[in-house]
Parts: sequence; structure tokens; C-alpha cells
Amino acid sequence: MAGTTYLRAKSIAIVGAGPSGVAAAKYLIAEKAFDRITLFEQRAKAGGIWNHTDHQHDEDIFQIPQTDPRGKNQDPIWQSKPYKVSSIDATSSIPISQPKASFISPIYDDLETNNPRPLMQFTGQKWPPNTPLYPRHETVRAHVEAYGEDVQHLVQYETQVVNVDPVNGSDWKVTVRNLHSNNQSTEIFNAVIVANGHFIVPQIPDIPGIREWNERYPGSITHSKYYRRASDFAGKKVIVVGSSASGSDISLQICQSSQKPLLWSCRSPPPAMMTTPLRRELPPISKFIAADRSVEFEDGTVEKDIDAILFATGYLYSLPFLENLQPKLITDGSHVNHTYQHLIYTPRPTLSFLVLNQRVTPFIVAEAQSAVLARILSGRLPLPEKTAMEEWERKTLSETSVPRNFHLLPTPKDAQYMNDMSNWALSALPREGLENEGKGKIPPRWGEYEFWCRENFPAIRKAFMEFGEERLKVIELADVGFGYDDFLKHKGSRL
Repeated sequence: MAGTTYLRAKSIAIVGAGPSGVAAAKYLIAEKAFDRITLFEQRAKAGGIWNHTDHQHDEDIFQIPQTDPRGKNQDPIWQSKPYKVSSIDATSSIPISQPKASFISPIYDDLETNNPRPLMQFTGQKWPPNTPLYPRHETVRAHVEAYGEDVQHLVQYETQVVNVDPVNGSDWKVTVRNLHSNNQSTEIFNAVIVANGHFIVPQIPDIPGIREWNERYPGSITHSKYYRRASDFAGKKVIVVGSSASGSDISLQICQSSQKPLLWSCRSPPPAMMTTPLRRELPPISKFIAADRSVEFEDGTVEKDIDAILFATGYLYSLPFLENLQPKLITDGSHVNHTYQHLIYTPRPTLSFLVLNQRVTPFIVAEAQSAVLARILSGRLPLPEKTAMEEWERKTLSETSVPRNFHLLPTPKDAQYMNDMSNWALSALPREGLENEGKGKIPPRWGEYEFWCRENFPAIRKAFMEFGEERLKVIELADVGFGYDDFLKHKGSRL
């Protein structure tokens, strides 16, 4: 990754103060090279997307179908009832009476991580003792809060970035809105890091008949972003569309209380370990028939008297505050255009993005990417030539079956990518005064144990779930029959 282009920024704006944003701030601080680092967060609390919005089900960007990625700078949902805040937000837990800005999160009541705890951990931030092997969302939020505690002085909460425009060669004009006063203000930054995530604009495919169905039976079609609890579907005949992590987990929850079997529409057959008599696998939906509340599937199967359809079909990439940028970042919403290594905006490299990737372990990927950006922006790490960055994007796109797979990194690509990022960061020139003998803050890097754990995570998850209600007492991998020492012994016996 050699090159001759060096950047040198002094002021950095970070859009979003969730897990990725605070990771970026920590690595930037460690470079000891920047005069100003500001995180803009539209929510009122730390934790980003891990803030569970329990009773919020509706927002104005949800349409059926939803194929337009443009989105908008949303207005907040004002949470006016008193609530308790954590030590991140105040020195003690006290009632807050002033309304707080809230934005819908896809976190649902019984969400547990889909990666085991050892792979979810921020570097240097331990989980509380006896944390389950797959932590619940409340525990993850606390983990994110604790990791970001030392950068809270840099965060401006309830402040929404509404526009980012290029100015002065390589600088950026950042316009923000105070959500309480509605007043806007503008600042100039040398660089902008976008860390607001991509779980904002739900994708609902335009299937024949879906508009008529939605008009006749309003509220019967929803998306996994708005799912909160299985009891909302009790006794109903339900279709869940999508077999990714959310579709698999949500369908497994709903089928416990819905009519049996739940109808699970999957583009590809799920692994045998995910089958259960409570779910019936079916191919994609080919047509909605509103007249008799029926749905036809691609194999010709017709199911009548459907009460609810939940789409777990992912999200469209949407960056409304960068809508005016040329060349355009977003076209059809399948991916973010002109990004080198899923990270850097090639036409103007002082703009970058964190964790655009899918099917990755996000916290450590954010750390590895942040380590690269911090070193580039401090002038310690060169960028490749523009032509080389453009060629990387062309080659990567040519290797994907569809543009939507551009940011997809199924295992082991996710781990290899994260290690490549860390290796790139560690190739930076040392600088006197930095920790680790001038190398700076060391990013995470996976070894054989983590690769083994990641490779086996579907089977580990299945074994964990088989404990039922007792699974919250399962702490270690060995408790579900996956001992790493046993793996090493078996591996050694084959050599």
C-alpha cells in the first residue's frame, strides 16, 4: 500500500458518537497531532444505535415499498417522560424532565449479539464478570459507554449534522442544527469522518401487489427496524422475509407465539442447523394478492389469510447530509460509491467512512479503520495514488455478483480485512512522543483463536440457544462444547 500522498489535518469533525465515532476519537487523540476533534451526535445519550427505543415504532422515512435511498435529515422523536440516565450522562442517576432527542433504533427487546463475546470486545475494555457468551443489548450499550467515557468532553449531543460541503481545496464546511433551538451554525474542518452507521433507511422491495396490499391492510407490513417483541404477533399468521442475522433471530422469536408454522421466506436455503418445525422455509415472495389477503411465492405456493409480513431485508445506504457532493456517493443505495478500501472517499480523501461493511464484527473493524485514518490524517501514513485507489474499487466491484455485495465481507474475508487494516496502520512511520515506542495506539489483530471462533460462530450460536432460558448462565465457549484447547489438540494430532 505504498504511495506518495501525505495528508496533514489539524481539525476533525466526526459525524456520530456511537461505537465507531468514539473509536475514531480515541485513535485520533492518541496521535497527539490535532488541535480540534469534535463529535456531533443527534441523540441525547451515549451509546449510539445501542440505545433501545422501546415504544417507538413509526417514523416518516418508512414507505412501502422503500427503494429510494435519499432519506432525509430527520426530526427527533422527543422523549418527554422522565427517565434515568447512566454515569456517562451525569454524575449520578437522576430524573431528567427536559425532553430528550430520540431516534428510532433497530434494537429489539430480546436482542442478543450474534457474535460471541470474545469477538465483540473493544480493545482494553473488559466485559463485566459473568456476562453471557452472547451479551444482551443493555450490556453492549454499557460496554460502548465505558469504552467512550474518556472522549465525552469532545461530544456535542442533540446536534445534528445537516450538510457537509467541500471548501478551500481539501477542507469541509460542516453545518449543524441544535435540535432544541433549531438554530444552525457552520464550522470549517480539515477532515470529516462519517460514523453514523447504515441502519437508517429500511429497504422494502417493490413486489407486485405490495402497494395495493398496504393500502387495504395498513400496518400489516413492517420492517425489522421496527420490531420490538414477539408478543405483538401472538396468534397471527406471519411471514418473515430474509434469512440474515436479523431475519433468522426475529423469525425464531416470533414463531414461539405466532400461528405455527411461521412462514420464513428465504432467497437461499438456511443451513440445516437453523431449521425448526416451528418455521417453514419458503422461497422469495413473487406476488401480493390483496383481494383475499394471500401471498404467492416463487415456487407457486399460495398462502391465504396472512396477518402480518415483516421484512428483514436490510437497509439502503443513505447520506442526506452529503447529497450535494460530486461525484455522488449514493446512487441506488446498494453501496457507497468512490470509496477506497470501504473507507476513504477517493476524489477527496479528507472525507472517510467507518464500518460501511456488512457481516463483520463492527467494534474491532471500527478500531482498525480508525487506526489507519488517524495515522493518515496526522501525516504518518501515505495514501496510494488516486489511480491505484480507483483501480481497487473497479476490481472489487467486478468481483461481486451485484453492487449490493460491494461492502459484504463474509467470513473469513471480514477477519482478513480487519488484519489488513491493522497491518496498514502499523506500517506508519514512528513518531517521537507516541506510545508503544512511537508506533502509537495499537489496533486489534486477530490470530488463530479468533479465526477459529469466527468460523464456528453459527454452530456456537446454535449450541448456545439450545440452553433455552438457561443460556444467560452460559459464560464460556467451553460451556457449549467449543473448547479451543481441544481444537488445538485435535489439530496437533493431524499434523
